[in-house]
Amino acid sequence: MDQSINVATAASRIARAGGGWRESRRAAALALTLLAALIGIAGLTSRSSRIAPRVASPSVEVKYTSRAALVRALRMRPTRLLRLVAPLHVAEVRPSGAAAAYVRAVRRVPGIVAARATVVRTAALSSSIGQADGVAPEWQYYAVGVDRVPRDVTAAAARITIAVVDTGADIASPALAGKVKGTYDVRTGRRRVRDKSGHGTFVASLAGGVSRQEDGFAGFGGAARLLIVKVSDSTTFSDVAVAAGIVHAVRHGARIINLSVAGRAPSIVEKAALEYATRHGVLVVAAAGNDALAGDPPEYPAALLQPVGSNGTGGLGISVGASDINGARADFSEYGSFVSLAAPGESVFGARGASRSSYGYASGTSFAAPEVAGVAALVWAADPKLSFRQVATILKLTASGRGVWSPELGFGVIDAAAAVQRAAAAAAAAAASSRS
Repeated sequence: MDQSINVATAASRIARAGGGWRESRRAAALALTLLAALIGIAGLTSRSSRIAPRVASPSVEVKYTSRAALVRALRMRPTRLLRLVAPLHVAEVRPSGAAAAYVRAVRRVPGIVAARATVVRTAALSSSIGQADGVAPEWQYYAVGVDRVPRDVTAAAARITIAVVDTGADIASPALAGKVKGTYDVRTGRRRVRDKSGHGTFVASLAGGVSRQEDGFAGFGGAARLLIVKVSDSTTFSDVAVAAGIVHAVRHGARIINLSVAGRAPSIVEKAALEYATRHGVLVVAAAGNDALAGDPPEYPAALLQPVGSNGTGGLGISVGASDINGARADFSEYGSFVSLAAPGESVFGARGASRSSYGYASGTSFAAPEVAGVAALVWAADPKLSFRQVATILKLTASGRGVWSPELGFGVIDAAAAVQRAAAAAAAAAASSRS
């Protein structure tokens, strides 16, 4: 039996159920539940493998104002719903005919805000993950002063959750032992997050891996916990899957979200997801990209967090470039007005996973971003009352530029010890003021 469902038929049934979508919250919820039952949606996402067409065609992302508008869009022609991100009013669909024709038609439907082909992202790595030749300490940990952060602060980071929205992770890796708070695959709705590429494992180890002196390894986030959100089996991602991962992370307690993905096309879906995260007080950190030698274009979602022309100020989060062992910009790292700051990203040491030789080296802003995410957890541990914007500002102002922005490295290379010291001093001053 073909388990694919014609959404136009499902939508027709739902539109007739309970008198429509506008009657009451309960009726709307029941209608959406029926839609989920008919087309295999589980929570925010569907099991794509169950409803994918036999012949692959481009998927389309649709942003809508109401469920009624989405139903009208789905009823236009035979269409399969691949993913629904309800809090963002976003759906990813696959029309049976030409995607371009469907996009033109659906844009004319009342209540449809936008429709376009799904935007593609790739992992922001400059080199593949190579095997380490023997045991070597991770130079990047010491280069930015994580080793000088007080132990009580690194321990207090246990109350902070960092979400890694990526290719999953090898949770059996010794670098992740006891650090993973939860796992989820947005495509299947299941907890299995096997990492086929190794990218997500490497990223997660840097953000919040467990310290292993025998391996010369330590993550940047102290005792921070990790939420592993898988959005792809490969190092290619859709913006809708990334957005769904962001929403899941926010809903499951993440204070910090790491996005080691990049692409040249902006996405309204990602923008909506980032705004959703910031409304909930979550700090999002993204890789700036590795195309400095290919024209240095703005990369997204980083340029949505730190807008082009902002020169590192304001924004919704932090865009991270890569530095080398000497503290200079890595030659591949993007630079310019959309870069907030930098972190080590050239030949950094991280976990490859339990199924491979445990550790290795890799380059890319993919690996600079989780270091910043980890340090952000330490800053929040030093002063839990800070807002996400205040955490971002402290990281910027205590970086190596000491408050001065430059196109090469933004506000400079992060300084974990200085950032934590400033946060702790602010917390102490606030406490003294409240007692007086």
